[in-house]
Amino acid sequence: MSRRPAEPVELAQLRSWLRAAKGRLTFASLARRASARGMPVSACTLRRALTTGLPTLYTVRAVARGAGADEEEAGRVWAAAEAAVHPGPVRKPVGYVPGRQITTRAGLAGAMEKVRAAAGGPSLRQLAASPAAGGLISRSALHNALTGRRLPGEELLAAFAAACGAGEETTRALLAARTRIVAGPEPRARAGYPCGIVEQAAEQAEERRARDAAVRHWIPGEDEPDWYEQQLRQDEDVEYRRMAAWVDSLTDDELNELQQARDAAGAGRDLRAELTTHTPRTPQ
Repeated sequence: MSRRPAEPVELAQLRSWLRAAKGRLTFASLARRASARGMPVSACTLRRALTTGLPTLYTVRAVARGAGADEEEAGRVWAAAEAAVHPGPVRKPVGYVPGRQITTRAGLAGAMEKVRAAAGGPSLRQLAASPAAGGLISRSALHNALTGRRLPGEELLAAFAAACGAGEETTRALLAARTRIVAGPEPRARAGYPCGIVEQAAEQAEERRARDAAVRHWIPGEDEPDWYEQQLRQDEDVEYRRMAAWVDSLTDDELNELQQARDAAGAGRDLRAELTTHTPRTPQ
């Protein structure tokens, strides 16, 4: 006589969690509570969830909602049981590592898609339900990140990498790319915090004018326009417009994060206020 294979421990833990959440409620009253709170479900479905096979995620969340339990915890317990009942194929660790050239949301989104492709192209639902993600991924947030609509947070980015089976090197590269995006582009003249670009440009223009005045004694004084100064002013205005456009492209969350980093560095002034101190000049 063949023995019936033992069910996974994770499935038994899921049923135990469901029984604890149900408590003394009857299946009928639990079904009414869940339906009244926006998750219609039948008493028969709830009864089967505690006795037979692996219930659906919807049913598990309906139990949690009807009983007033933690739905996120319910999702994590279900994900562990689902992975144990339907184990996926063993896959090799992701070999793709993003480079240092990624400095935009679109670039990070492209890198995330490459990591996802290297993992076999799992769906958003599979990534969100992955036990490795620890319940930290929602499909909507992941969709926004993969389409470049929003910059993902560090927690979501690390959970995404874990769900894709990425190694530490790939995870560190993704997080480093996000840090570069938040910091913004470096000034062309010299590396440093980008918010000082206006002051740097003005200082360098003044130094150039002083050096040029010592050797250009042949240029008439007031009768002819100073073409060299005009060029410096134009360069300064181009640099200002580039910086202002970059600031305007930031979302409110990214701007707040950048301002916090600026405050921590002791800059002491609002980023947008600093840019408005520069007045573009048109050569006379």
